Amino acid sequence: MALRPVQVNIKALDPARVGRFWADALGWTVSTAGAATYVAPAGGPLGPDPAALAVSAISVLPSPGGKTATKNRTHLDLATTSAAHQAELVARLRDLGATPVDLGQGDGVPWVVLADPEGNELCVLEPREIYRDTGPIAAVVVDCADPRAMARFWGGALGWTTHRATDDIVGLRAADGTGPFLEFLRVPGPKTVPDRVRLDLLPDPGGEQTAEVTRLRALGAAVLAPGQGDSPGTCLEDPEGHEFRVLAPLS
Repeated sequence: MALRPVQVNIKALDPARVGRFWADALGWTVSTAGAATYVAPAGGPLGPDPAALAVSAISVLPSPGGKTATKNRTHLDLATTSAAHQAELVARLRDLGATPVDLGQGDGVPWVVLADPEGNELCVLEPREIYRDTGPIAAVVVDCADPRAMARFWGGALGWTTHRATDDIVGLRAADGTGPFLEFLRVPGPKTVPDRVRLDLLPDPGGEQTAEVTRLRALGAAVLAPGQGDSPGTCLEDPEGHEFRVLAPLS
């Protein structure tokens, strides 16, 4: 069996505001359920789509603490179809409350680095053929020390295919070639603060949450101690300490 990364989970002081930002950024709709704000394509289910093989929703959950100055270890890259589309999207996001961020990328790069209203980094990419059919989210990008080792763990967890691999970046994608990529990018320095952006995983049809957690632990994941994660779901860490959650199968 395997798992699917069905949802990006973002912690926020103001989930409604952050949810509205991401809904407008992606052209998706926003809704609420309890304390959570969900962002998903129009006409789809509230929260993750049980039929989707890749990310189909963003869940914004309340958190008592704001983001620190430390860069998030996970961020979203947004796809564009032309130079005009990229410029329009950057301008629209800034009108929605995004701010430019200097991460040392310099002035010569073709992508634009921004932060959402609570400081979560994102990149608006120039048009790239590899992302022409991903939808508005081109990739979920994870900073790490060893991209190849991370890809081995996550490839085993998800059953995804490697599309490119160097010592500095490895990209995975669902075997059917749909949805965003999951990319691992080499950066200096280890993780130092809890994750504010993470993935929620769902067992494939017929799978079972407890069995998948056991399988992940055999691959090198660690289960977080009680009180370190939120429920529902089982909270784990990958081999480099990135937090993620395994949900129970959706009924």
